[in-house]
Amino acid sequence: MDEHIERVLRLIADEPGRTTDGGGVVGTLRRLCSAAARSLPASGVGVSMMAEAGMRGVAAVSGPPYEQIEELQFTLGEGPCLDAFASRRPVLVPDLTDGATHRWPGYTAAIHEHGLRAVFAFPLQIGAARLGVLDVFRVEPGSLPASKFREALTFADVAVTTLLDGQEQAGPGAAADGLDEVMGQRAELFQAQGMVAMQLGVSLSDALVRLRAHAYTQNTPLGDVARDVTERRLTFDSDQS
Repeated sequence: MDEHIERVLRLIADEPGRTTDGGGVVGTLRRLCSAAARSLPASGVGVSMMAEAGMRGVAAVSGPPYEQIEELQFTLGEGPCLDAFASRRPVLVPDLTDGATHRWPGYTAAIHEHGLRAVFAFPLQIGAARLGVLDVFRVEPGSLPASKFREALTFADVAVTTLLDGQEQAGPGAAADGLDEVMGQRAELFQAQGMVAMQLGVSLSDALVRLRAHAYTQNTPLGDVARDVTERRLTFDSDQS
């Protein structure tokens, strides 16, 4: 086994568990995020599941505050995570004040409010298959040293293996242990898009814009807004902002 992978696996194994970790793949990914945050070092790390069909969701984060931060890119529809997934290459932003505002205006302003100044996004992929993205957040600007960049890539490789192993154990047509809720939230979002599109007489893409805008202005996770729509606690009309 590669020495870099061996080291990362030891770091994950040594990471103390939490009562909120849950079991299966999600628990392992949470410990991976926490170990990465300690070792790189970073203020926070998150793993998001993504698919070309549009299914997206936060799978694990190093600490509770980063769940909302990781969700921001899905709420706003822009950010390094989405670009890394689309381009199949790492997206490295060592200083969010240097050009990021033009590239991701909404995301940069929102993440700046959380005190973050650098983001590094690493796609989770093997061959032609893309599984998601590992995001590394820092409160201070600055590039990752070469050794830490390599380590971040190794954490991403281990995340890929964790997801693939979990899916293999789950079997065809089933979600890996612990990821049912993540994928369920995305299915709920698609249902909510359709309902809002019917309510407003707009396209599915415009309906998603309205859902994202509501989530952002109400400071509510996009998944929670979608659930409110599907359970008919929230409706949209043309007069709403």
